[in-house]
Amino acid sequence: MATDDRTPIIVGVAQVEQREDDPAASREPLDLMVEAVEKAGADCGNPQILQQADSVRVIRGIWGYGNPARQVAERIGAIGAETGLTSLGGNYVQAMTNRSFLDIQSGEREIVIVTGGECGRTQARARKAGLELAWNPLTREPGASPTTVDDGDAPEMFLGSSKVTRHEAEMKRGIQLPIQFYPMFETALRHANGESVDGHLKRVSELWAGFNKVAVDNPNAWIRKPISADYIRTPSLANRPISYPYTKLMNSNNSVDQGAALILTSIGKARSLGIPKDRWVYPHAGTEAWDHLYVSERDNLHSSPAIRLASRKLFELTGFGVDDLDTVDLYSCFPAAVQVSANEIGLTQDRALTVTGGLTFAGGPLNNYVMHSVARTVDLMRDKPGSIGLVTANGGLLTKHALCIYSTTPPEKPFAWANLQAEVDAMPRRDVAVDHDGSATVESYVVMYDAAGSPEKAHAACLLDDGRRTWANVTDLDTVGAMMREEFCGRSGTIDGDGGLTIN
Repeated sequence: MATDDRTPIIVGVAQVEQREDDPAASREPLDLMVEAVEKAGADCGNPQILQQADSVRVIRGIWGYGNPARQVAERIGAIGAETGLTSLGGNYVQAMTNRSFLDIQSGEREIVIVTGGECGRTQARARKAGLELAWNPLTREPGASPTTVDDGDAPEMFLGSSKVTRHEAEMKRGIQLPIQFYPMFETALRHANGESVDGHLKRVSELWAGFNKVAVDNPNAWIRKPISADYIRTPSLANRPISYPYTKLMNSNNSVDQGAALILTSIGKARSLGIPKDRWVYPHAGTEAWDHLYVSERDNLHSSPAIRLASRKLFELTGFGVDDLDTVDLYSCFPAAVQVSANEIGLTQDRALTVTGGLTFAGGPLNNYVMHSVARTVDLMRDKPGSIGLVTANGGLLTKHALCIYSTTPPEKPFAWANLQAEVDAMPRRDVAVDHDGSATVESYVVMYDAAGSPEKAHAACLLDDGRRTWANVTDLDTVGAMMREEFCGRSGTIDGDGGLTIN
């Protein structure tokens, strides 16, 4: 067993929330981070560990703080601690945690605190009330970083990327949001599986109802009310259609105020601080990879070579397989993300694929969700010593992936990390037609709704005879309506010079 003094472990975890209805009286994300860190200190059995932390690292959120890690460090008494920050992306909790494990193992750091928090519910209520929040970003463009306050205190370490993830061809047709892309991944999965429109919707809603059942038993979940599959798939005033085939209850629930924190250290440091062994959870290995940055260039819309290669490498590094996993938490911003991950990893959908209930029911605090899934995994493992758990993280448009396997049992070998990017970059890549005038075949599509909940138009990914991909829009409402009842993938049509698609 790898029980060297430098072996990295998680010793403290915590999750917090607020449900204050008055945005003027609400605490801000920084307050939730501090509360979570303090509770994580208590969780490890030695709150004094906080003052000894030599690094505080924050996951970037939808707020305007310049260096929130510095403010957290000062408020917990970790004076002089290195500070860190990530860019936007749901992958960065696990990516930053992987990086921190390596820093501890190498001796570069002794105690690392990772935290994050969002107040999406308070932000929404403030907008409705016309209230300006001091910590709110000034601007927010799709795919771009929020405006930050330049307080002259930049973090010492940064993890992330400023790469633009939308292709010109997508943007030109008004396709840039997750609620447009993920339903297209879903439709592509349906077609690849050979499912009927109705049968597919029933299966996916049952998958999501299973996530809801997990949330009901999760004390930290935002929505713990039992919800049936029929209710999830049926549009209503309380469950409005967002982008077909998804209703509101198939989308990430960002209207939450939640924070979480992890405390990472080494075996040697934990022993010196008297932290009980029943608090220790070991990371066995971590892997990371990004799929092709532009959806336009991916070989297909229903798979993820990055998840496939990263999971294979993870099992190779740990010696585990899917049958060894006691718990699994697959990133769950939308049902498509779960299904693609399960397919690539080799997990069947008749087993539990979440420990939290997912971003719809447990809560979707944007980039910080995975900290909640890690914390929940740790709690479950402590209750069942010897168990093995997988956590996956996803950022962008099924783009950026980070994975890790945890256990209360020490690993046979030192913590290992691998990046599979070179292998993913070598995978097939499609050429893109920014403009196309002529025949095309529908590859996948999504129907969008207007504010009143009526079908408004459809976006379509299309393949040309030469293998290139292009994008188009359907505005004929009769066709748009039929696209929700019949399978249009594989059907031919004609695209005009303005990107309008007419189905033959």
